[in-house]
Amino acid sequence: MTKKELRTKYKNLRKELTFDEIMNESLMIANHCIDLPIWEKTYFHLFLPIEKHKEINTEFILQILSGRDKEIVISKSNFEELSMAHYLLTDNTKIKVNDYGIPEPIDGLEVPTNKIEVVFVPLLAYDKKGNRVGYGKGFYDKFLNECKPDTIKIGLSYFDPEESIDDVLETDIKLNYCITPFGVIQF
Repeated sequence: MTKKELRTKYKNLRKELTFDEIMNESLMIANHCIDLPIWEKTYFHLFLPIEKHKEINTEFILQILSGRDKEIVISKSNFEELSMAHYLLTDNTKIKVNDYGIPEPIDGLEVPTNKIEVVFVPLLAYDKKGNRVGYGKGFYDKFLNECKPDTIKIGLSYFDPEESIDDVLETDIKLNYCITPFGVIQF
């Protein structure tokens, strides 16, 4: 299937999820994070979920990272440049939901991308080779291209992988792992 077809398929599958399913599966995904070989790292980038799109609730992962005293980085989107700025999440960080439904920091201490060691990546679909499909604006493709080559990229998904994505580009950045409610897939 093409990225466009996969976006349609997985947006529809997500629409069918109930609040309880989202919470239970998000908790299962967070519990599987503990099994990853990432805990010697310090700087973790985490997305805050767009609730109207029924994204994985990352609050549980946030609690794990906080409990392990990790530096948590969240982003603010610039829709004119299709880019993101990254900020350290602290007790003083004020979060505001933007016009697209994305919770973002209003301001704070900016973190350069070369400091980020682990990125939890939102996605709609992915395949057995670690290719991912997002919403199609390219925010994460651009961000992941700016990261160091050894940055660990972890997708989060309610669903199993597709066999393959037909229109993968050379510039697409692959995931190292994907976590589902059923376990961790390594690529």
